[in-house]
Amino acid sequence: MVQGLAARLDAADLVLLTGRNPERVAAAVARVDGTAQVEGRVLDVTDAAAVADLAADLQARYGGVDLVISNAIGPLTPDRPQAEQADEFIAVANGGTDAVLRSFTPVLRPAGRLIVVASSLGTLDQLDAKVQPLFEDGHTLDEIEQTVEDWRQTIHAGTAAENGWPEWINIPSKVAQVAAVRAVAATRRTEDLADGTLIAAVCPGLVDTRASRPWFDDFSQARTPEEAVEPILDLLLTGHVDPSTYGELIRDGKVLPWLGGKTTTRG
Repeated sequence: MVQGLAARLDAADLVLLTGRNPERVAAAVARVDGTAQVEGRVLDVTDAAAVADLAADLQARYGGVDLVISNAIGPLTPDRPQAEQADEFIAVANGGTDAVLRSFTPVLRPAGRLIVVASSLGTLDQLDAKVQPLFEDGHTLDEIEQTVEDWRQTIHAGTAAENGWPEWINIPSKVAQVAAVRAVAATRRTEDLADGTLIAAVCPGLVDTRASRPWFDDFSQARTPEEAVEPILDLLLTGHVDPSTYGELIRDGKVLPWLGGKTTTRG
């Protein structure tokens, strides 16, 4: 993602690459080759205060930000019980998403873009009808967060299945990510569309990474990270915002309906 931005943006532009491991951040920055300036920042997205501090610092230094990409995961492995992995996975995927939404939407400049990388598994129809109402439109971000916490507690209590939650924790997590985007977008839609700002979730498709390798057998149609990022970069850097994409889950220029069903192609 950073490589693509560095290649497409100008020399006056600054791209920040964040991660929680200083050595990995420095190594990643060193590998980037592009026109834009690239700097590393140490950031753990599970630390909401640290996310807020970074947003405040960028607001003070630069008057806000133009592009924000929330793309963090604590990979699951099938060789361990998911209950043992749930806390970190949910803290990164959901806590991190919520922290970015809370802290960076207020500092997003007009005509800016805030994108949460999610999955096509994040549509409401992926869940049992018993729990779907917990994520339906009309809920606030606070309420979505509480639902995620309640679900996490049932995982540790061993009652998740009887309460309607699927065994694979990736599915409720992705639905909650998209629901969080929808909750925030609903509060800003009129203002954002008036100034050309976009808040949305994106699905990159099946990507051949260390996070996906343990869970899928056939990677013949999988994308490389370099391939997967191209339509996301297009969405970030295209000037026009189609109102029908605002607050939605988008894959390759198509809106994936929140309730499931046929996708819609957008210009």
